[in-house]
Order: sequence, then C-alpha cells, then structure tokens
Amino acid sequence: MSRILVIEDDAALLRGLRDNLEAESHEVLTAADGAEGWRLSHEGEPDLIVLDLMLPKLSGYEICRKLRGEGDNVPILMLTARGEEADRVLGLDLGADDYVTKPFSVRELLARVRAMLRRANPPKALPDRLEFADVAVDFVAYEARKRQAPVEMTPKEFAVLRYLASRAGEVVHRYELLEEVWGYRSQPTTRTVDTHIASLRAKLEDEPAEPRHLLTVYAVGYRFVP
Repeated sequence: MSRILVIEDDAALLRGLRDNLEAESHEVLTAADGAEGWRLSHEGEPDLIVLDLMLPKLSGYEICRKLRGEGDNVPILMLTARGEEADRVLGLDLGADDYVTKPFSVRELLARVRAMLRRANPPKALPDRLEFADVAVDFVAYEARKRQAPVEMTPKEFAVLRYLASRAGEVVHRYELLEEVWGYRSQPTTRTVDTHIASLRAKLEDEPAEPRHLLTVYAVGYRFVP
C-alpha cells in the first residue's frame, strides 16, 4: 500500500480523489491549501503527491520548487487548468513528473498514479522458479507440478502467476496485470484477469473456493502469498 498526499483546494474534488485512491487500497493524506500540503509533504512522508498548482497560502509551483530544492524526489502529479500550456511547462521545469488537465477522467488519473508508482518502485526481477506449499513451477521451461504430478497451464497463466510472484505480498491491481501481461495501454472492461485467476486456483490451490495463496483484494485486484 502506498501513501499518497493530495493537495487540492476544491473540496468536492479533494473528497472524490481521496475516495477513489482509497478504493485502490492507498493510504491518502489530504490538504486544502499549500501551507498544510507543505507540512504534510514532510511529516506524512508520502510516496506520491497529487498537486494542484493554484492553491491558497502557498502555490503548487512553490511547493514543487521547494521540494526539489531540498533534494526530495517524491513523484509529483500536477493538476492543471485545461489549455494552460505555460502552467504545465513551468510545473515540469520545476520538477513535476507528470500532469493531468482539469476536468479529467478519474480513471486516467488513477492510471497515471499507478504508472508513476511503478516507475518509482519497480518490481523485483521476474522469478525463473517458484515453490510454495506442494507446488513447484519452472517459468523458463513452462512446467508446473503439484504433489509431483504435472499441471497443465497456459502461457498466460504462467505469465500471470510469474508477475504476481514478483510482487509477492503486495496488492496488484487488475489494470496492472492487463498492462503487464496482456499489453493493454487502455483500461478495457474485461473479466479475463479474474478468469485466469480462477483457473490458477482450480489447478494449484487445495481448496479453490477458499484460496490460501492467490487472494482477492475486493474491488482492487489480487495478492500472491507464498
């Protein structure tokens, strides 16, 4: 779970961003003005900041400039007004990492947040082998065994399990699996991830209806526990 600081003076937008980010299992800190945001950027130790540029008390530009001046490389996602190219350029020049323009799609913003967090915290190298309980998987040879008996798995099932294993113990969003395993760069409405997880459970879990290793994180995604 990542800690995200949202600094935004529009109360309705701030609540909406908080609720949507919490729905993706992030811990969310909020500030309605620049001074409070500056304080929380230090005391809250966020993993990412969503930063409106036009703020009371202390502007988003000044927050960005001061953070980078201190050597703080926390990822910053700017919120800018539509068509204000000069604002975006200045924000990026001051050290912001990315931006979205208002009004924006919440799904787009969440996708940007996920991408920025992945870049800041890249997953460990994909494992060549995996062993848990009575299961042994060789991802290079595409071989799997349970209680020494061969288990037939599709290439995509191997790929899903391998990616989850590289993030063992962490929550992996469905969208992330679609991007990393299937190569989607948009966010289609599809049940393909859930179908593949169900198939893996049927093949590898002792009790697929009560899994111990391939766990569902409701409304978010999945977690692999060895």
